[in-house]
Amino acid sequence: MLPRSNRAIVWMLWAALVNSTTALAGRYVPTESTIAGLQEALVQHNVTCRQVVEYYQGRIRSIDQSTHLNAIVVLAPDALEQADRLDQRLAKTGQLLPLQCVTVIVKDNYETVGLQTAAGSLALKGYEPKTDAFMVERLKAAGAIVLAKSNMAEWAFSPYKTESSIGGVTRNPYALDRVPAGSSGGTAAAVSADFGAVGLGSDTGNSIRGPSSHTALVGLRPSVGLTSRRGIVPLFAHNDVGGPMTRTVADAATLLNVLAAVDPEDPVTARALQYPHADYRTYLDRQGLVGARIAVFRRYVDTSTTDPEIRALLDRAIADLKAAGAQIIDPFDLVDYDRLTHGVWCGDFQNDLNHYLQTRASDAPVHSLDDVIQSGLYLPYIDGDLHTAAAAPMDPDDRRSPCEDVYTDPPKVALRAALTQAMQALRIDAIVYPTWSNPPRRVGDMTSPAGDNSQILSPQTGWPAITVPMGYAQATLPAGLTFLGSAFSEGTLLRFAYAYEQATQHRHPPTLAAGGP
Repeated sequence: MLPRSNRAIVWMLWAALVNSTTALAGRYVPTESTIAGLQEALVQHNVTCRQVVEYYQGRIRSIDQSTHLNAIVVLAPDALEQADRLDQRLAKTGQLLPLQCVTVIVKDNYETVGLQTAAGSLALKGYEPKTDAFMVERLKAAGAIVLAKSNMAEWAFSPYKTESSIGGVTRNPYALDRVPAGSSGGTAAAVSADFGAVGLGSDTGNSIRGPSSHTALVGLRPSVGLTSRRGIVPLFAHNDVGGPMTRTVADAATLLNVLAAVDPEDPVTARALQYPHADYRTYLDRQGLVGARIAVFRRYVDTSTTDPEIRALLDRAIADLKAAGAQIIDPFDLVDYDRLTHGVWCGDFQNDLNHYLQTRASDAPVHSLDDVIQSGLYLPYIDGDLHTAAAAPMDPDDRRSPCEDVYTDPPKVALRAALTQAMQALRIDAIVYPTWSNPPRRVGDMTSPAGDNSQILSPQTGWPAITVPMGYAQATLPAGLTFLGSAFSEGTLLRFAYAYEQATQHRHPPTLAAGGP
């Protein structure tokens, strides 16, 4: 927790910034702006793209370090030049690109031309890729502006906190003595604190959905194959996936329209061709829950460590789903869950990292996991993870390597088949559960119940899951509701999430409180 003497400073900075930006162009202020709202303002000439970028840069410079939120690692030096080019284009053509002037906070493990890409590690300090990650390339082509790179859990190892040797500790904007979870906590904190319009995260087992839940955001882990992993520093390559982190479901849909694309250099994306989709924005229906059959996965609720307030928030969410027209199947469980999920994880960080460094980052300061370990340039809390990844397997059942694709790996195939059969038997459209069963921990607390519910059902099946704000524990600490659906059912999940979001309107912006209850 910050000293009490600093709280007044935080509030003074906040008030000064609000007062100064309220007069922006005398017309439009990007505070909590949606993509649609921003683009309408641009078309109506109520704001320029340069003014939008200056607004977000001002917020970052005034708030990020002074409050110790510490979400941003580096600002893009050419963001204003990009904004000027977009303003000139709009003046000349009168037309907007799909993501014209949408400012994006990009996680530090996405390759970004001209910006350090360090995956949170001092071992990669100074490394600037010569090419963009596929998804970053897509965003730029659509008119988005990469505004900054965000902090992350070092090498993406921790789902519980966002702390790195390159960027330090990132805090939760709703209570600065709390964590934003990990590993995409920097993106989550930045987007939630209104440092940019939207964000990019990556998710191996939790890392988009957990941080989004902890910071009252919408976070979507897409189906494996809907978005390309090319240019994302890997944790476990066959489980990794990139996706949007936004303040609204509509923005997530708009962003996904651009991010979802077949990439010949990531062959798994060819699978998406079997599931053609329309514009994801067409799924944004306020009545989208009417007649939907939604199952409650009680295994993630009825445990001794589930926080009573989270359980109460889920009960209210179920009532809200019913009121919105959904049919609730409660309880729902998966027979033989323990057997089916035992040993389902498979990941080889050493092999995946070495391949990445030797093929895509040959001019990086390090060229292998052994180099990273020898450098000593990492925080002590991941020392065990690094050495375990580098050690020879001791267990004959070790599933580090080779790891098959999520769609061909036998344990994952069995889990997916069992879940598919259970859902089809009850005609279930989606499954819901608390994204985390406990509120955000205090910074430094690694022993109280964590509550991460994101590690199995979505990543190990390859299926999509979206988290949406479902309220606050202890009045200020965000909690999220997850909707899980079958392969490439993003449109359906967006429809359900949007209808729930519009019916409840739980999200409110943080006030960067200096301490939690």
